[in-house]
Amino acid sequence: MKNFIYLSIIGFLFAACGGGGGDDSDPVVVPPIVNIAPTVPALTAPADGKLCLDKIIAFQWALSTDENKDNITYQIQIAKDNSFSQIVKTLEVTTNSTSAELEKNTAYYWRVKATDSKGLSSNYTATYKFYTTGDAVVNHLPFSPELVQPSINSVSNTTTATLKWTATDVDTKDVLTYDVYFGKTNPPTAKVSENTSAISFDVTLEPTTQYFWQIVVKDNKGGETVGQVWKFKTN
Repeated sequence: MKNFIYLSIIGFLFAACGGGGGDDSDPVVVPPIVNIAPTVPALTAPADGKLCLDKIIAFQWALSTDENKDNITYQIQIAKDNSFSQIVKTLEVTTNSTSAELEKNTAYYWRVKATDSKGLSSNYTATYKFYTTGDAVVNHLPFSPELVQPSINSVSNTTTATLKWTATDVDTKDVLTYDVYFGKTNPPTAKVSENTSAISFDVTLEPTTQYFWQIVVKDNKGGETVGQVWKFKTN
């Protein structure tokens, strides 16, 4: 009888210790790591608008940073136009410099972006331009005109607009003039201004219309460069 009582007490104690009184906490949920794109590199050389005397060009930019400490690859694009529709070289490197052999007596445009090891990329840098000098070159062509206003694909709510642009030439003493093409076709064929030294032109607009415009920049030595087609529309 005593043995039975002892066994009953021991069984009760085991039941009291083992039944539902444990410290079973919910599992800790670890939030997923969000991948963040690298920062945009900063171009350093060749400087914007530089006249390069060698056809082998050394490119350099400031390193990007990556919050996730991922490895970074840099893609450099080199083109003959500032819209990068005529890309002549695309290079990928893991350092912040590279070089490329290019044609002489040619205007080039370049930009860089950074991509991490998970495939996430930064935006491209601003576009820099440079010119490779030629043998016994007397004149260098102007660089492609650059857009000021109205911005590409913008929408105008007015009946008039002022077209604005800029252009440069490594031959800093050259005098630049412009032909302005404007219209409803792409590319525009109507020359609305010719040989103007102004870098703006006023146009009259119709409602709910898509407009296209283009600048041809010319120097006083017979050189000329045709710019890209820009567009905007009206409400």
